[in-house]
Amino acid sequence: MKKVHIVGSGFAALTAVKTLRKSNMALDITVISPKAEFQYLPGTIWIPCNLREAKDLIIPLDNFFKKMNVKHIAAKATGLKNNGHTLITSSGEIDNDALIICSGGRFIKKLPGIEHAVTPCEGVDATLKIRDKLKELDGGTIAFGFSGNPKEPSAMRGGPMFEFLFGIDHQLRKEKRRDKFKLVFFTPAENPGQRLGPKAVSGLLKEMKKRDIETHLGNKMKQFTDHSVTTEGGEFNADLIIFMPGMTGNSWFDNSELPRSNGGMVKANKHCQVEGMSQVYVAGDSGSFPGPDWLPKQAHMADLQAEAAAKNLVDEFNGQNATHTFKTELICIVDSQNSGILVARTEKWNIVMPRMRVFHWLKRFFEWWYLRQYK
Repeated sequence: MKKVHIVGSGFAALTAVKTLRKSNMALDITVISPKAEFQYLPGTIWIPCNLREAKDLIIPLDNFFKKMNVKHIAAKATGLKNNGHTLITSSGEIDNDALIICSGGRFIKKLPGIEHAVTPCEGVDATLKIRDKLKELDGGTIAFGFSGNPKEPSAMRGGPMFEFLFGIDHQLRKEKRRDKFKLVFFTPAENPGQRLGPKAVSGLLKEMKKRDIETHLGNKMKQFTDHSVTTEGGEFNADLIIFMPGMTGNSWFDNSELPRSNGGMVKANKHCQVEGMSQVYVAGDSGSFPGPDWLPKQAHMADLQAEAAAKNLVDEFNGQNATHTFKTELICIVDSQNSGILVARTEKWNIVMPRMRVFHWLKRFFEWWYLRQYK
C-alpha cells in the first residue's frame, strides 16, 4: 500500500484527503500538522462584531480523520530530504511514497515595529485580540492596511482587509460610536484591490468615501509604533493597527531540497507537481504556480489546486501521466457584516455585483455548508 503524507490541516490538505479517498485506491494516508483541527479563517471577519466565536470556527478533525481512515501526527514539519520522500518533523523522520505540501504561507514580518500590528489571517486568536481591543477603546484611530511580496505578486491577501474595514465600520455605527473613531486605510498600492479586477478598485474606493474612511495610498511603509503608522508619504496616529503583510514560504523549506521561486514559495507546474521531484506536489499558499499575477491566495484556489494535485498523484500511482490542472478563478464576497459585494474573475471575464444583503447571507450559508462535512 502506497504511503502518502500531507503536510498541513487547512483547506488544501483536507481537500486532498477527500479527493484521494474518492479515488477508491488503497492508500495509507497520514496528515502531519501541529493539531488535529481546522480553522475556518474566512469566518474570522465576524469575530470582532460578535457574529462568531472561536468555537464556531475551530473544528476538531478527529471524527473526519476517522471517517477518512487517516492517521494524524501532531508535529511540525521541520525539513525534507531524500528528494522529498523523507519528511523531517519535530517528532522524528518519516518516509513516504508521495508527498503533498499544504502547509500554507508565512507572513513577512520584517517591517520595523510590526509587533505592534495585529495580522488577522494568522488565526482565530488574532481576531479575538482585535475584538477585545475594540471593546477597550473609547475612541481614536484604527488603521487597516496590507502589503505584498514584491518578488511574488500573487503572495498577498488583501481581500479580508476590506472586510475587516467595512465590518468594523458597520459595527461602530451599530454601537452608535462611529463618530468617536477615525478609520484609515493604507497600502503601498495606488489602486487597492487591483487583483480583484479593475471594476473592483473604483467600487471599493467609492465605498470607503461613502463611509467616511480616509485613505493613505501609494506610499511605501517605513515602520509601526504602538501609536502610529509611518510611510514615505508621512505619519499618522493609530490606536489599533490591523495589517496583513505579504507572504513567503514556510521556514522549514530552508531545510530541504525544494525548488523555490524568487518570492520563497515552492515552485510548481500547472499540474501542481513540484519541479524536479517525483510524486511530490504542492497546493495552496505554499506554492508558486504558473498563471496571471492576480492568481489568488484564497481558500477556493487552494481547494482547486489540492483536487488537481491529488488526482494527478493517483494517476501517477496507476502508471499514467499527470494531466489535471486547476482553474484560474477568483470568487469572493467582500462582506460588511450585513451585506456584501460579489466579485468574480477569470482570465476571460470580471464581474463585480453591487452591495446587497443577500450576499452576506449567502456567505454565511456557504460557511455552514462547507463546515458540516468536517463535523
